[in-house]
Amino acid sequence: MKIPARQSSAGIALLVVMCAIFVLSLLAAGLAYSMKVESRLAMGADTNQRLVWLGRSGVEFARWYLANDLATAPFQSKMQLWAGGTGGPGETNSTLAGISLDNIAIGEGTVSLKITDLDRFANINSASGQEIQQALTLMGVDAGSISVISDSIQDWVQPGDLPRVAGAKSDYYQGLTPPYNCKEAPMDDLSELLLVKGIWDHPEIYWGGAATNHPGPSFQHRLGFGNAGEAPNYPFGLDSLFTPFSSGRININTADKNVLEMVLMTAGMDAGTADADSDAIIKYRAGPDGVEGDGDDTPFSGVGTLRAAGINDPQALGQLGGLCDVHSTVFEVTVTAQIGSFPARTFHAILFCPPGTHNIRVVRFYWNY
Repeated sequence: MKIPARQSSAGIALLVVMCAIFVLSLLAAGLAYSMKVESRLAMGADTNQRLVWLGRSGVEFARWYLANDLATAPFQSKMQLWAGGTGGPGETNSTLAGISLDNIAIGEGTVSLKITDLDRFANINSASGQEIQQALTLMGVDAGSISVISDSIQDWVQPGDLPRVAGAKSDYYQGLTPPYNCKEAPMDDLSELLLVKGIWDHPEIYWGGAATNHPGPSFQHRLGFGNAGEAPNYPFGLDSLFTPFSSGRININTADKNVLEMVLMTAGMDAGTADADSDAIIKYRAGPDGVEGDGDDTPFSGVGTLRAAGINDPQALGQLGGLCDVHSTVFEVTVTAQIGSFPARTFHAILFCPPGTHNIRVVRFYWNY
């Protein structure tokens, strides 16, 4: 049967219209999805910026909190509120009593704060060769590597044309693949140790444990550094003993056993005596219940009061007077910021409180991506 031309044309037109509608629907759906993605990206970018400012607000809250807390304290210890303790002398009735550092409401979000004093560590930028060598000895580093690492660390942080006897300047680092220069300035980040002669090819000295237990920072991967063969397994690393930010004098009320043992050895004690005396210091300051951070702690009020813990070596006590303190002036604040259901972000700040004042300054604010 012959189909009339009018019906054939109408059928083709209908088919064309349906195809056009289908194509336009696809375009509309694509545009809608693109707009949704763009909106999400824009919202995410805006929220990230708001989280940064929320993190800064958390740092300001920490400044206020520390200023009030330090004003009432004759020394700094783990029992104080800023350290997460139950409260030291004068704190339980202060304006900070009952103020939690968790989930603090600020504007449209919340922040949680963790405050750590950095004077519980030794300062890598001002550490003496003897102090670094005692640290490496305590870790169990091979005796043949100790002078190399110690001299190289001091060459890295101090200016000068000539390296120390076992150290290294740019001439050495320029011979590596890829080459780089000796910094000859204070470290801004402790992970710079992973660039230093004697450590760059043995990163387990920095991390502790075995080198394969830790991935290393991004710059180390970028430079292609690594360690071949089986590595020693150290009980701890330089990262648990040193910091680039501190007063240079170790707070005996907050330092852990390894740091205390290191400083006691630096003061002239043998390893066995330093081991026993570091335990005695921690036991004494923890109080009768043996737990640090609660109300029965007995922190040291001065380096001379170490005698109460059984530290009676007059020569060591004399040396410790220049190496230790009971005050902390440099603090690290970790801020966890949260807005609604968006992923939380973590920010860090280094705070400095000059001795004799409560004018706390922010010397560094940063975050990890």
